[in-house]
Amino acid sequence: MKFVILSVVVAVACAAPQYAAPQAPTRYSESSEEVAILRHDFVPGDAGAYKLDVETANGIVVSQAGAPSGPEGAVVKTGQYSYTAPDGTPVVVKFVADENGYQPQSDLLPVAPEFPHPIPQFVLDQIAFAAQEDAARARAPSASYGAPQ
Repeated sequence: MKFVILSVVVAVACAAPQYAAPQAPTRYSESSEEVAILRHDFVPGDAGAYKLDVETANGIVVSQAGAPSGPEGAVVKTGQYSYTAPDGTPVVVKFVADENGYQPQSDLLPVAPEFPHPIPQFVLDQIAFAAQEDAARARAPSASYGAPQ
């Protein structure tokens, strides 16, 4: 009897209509074009260093190198990539990725506007004075919890 009930449950589950959630089109799913890789050179180096060069048939070029030269052996990467934007603009981005994060450089990246007016010298002097005070305070012994007063 249990076998019959189990068989009926399995049959009903298999016969149930299969619905797929509708997929919203995205910028990247509009095309299923496969792009040939023209060149892929990966050269491992000593102690985690490497060099990578890739070029695809649609004009994407990537060149980067990395080495464990950062703090505590973190891998520091440098390189560049280039491609042609959909409007035909050539895009070239050079970058460094290190303990300060990812730092891209390109003529196409936005640049913050210049400060609207010069900073007066007395303000610069006050900033320097505050930095000296902070440094002196950091060097001076401080009263800590439980220390004799």
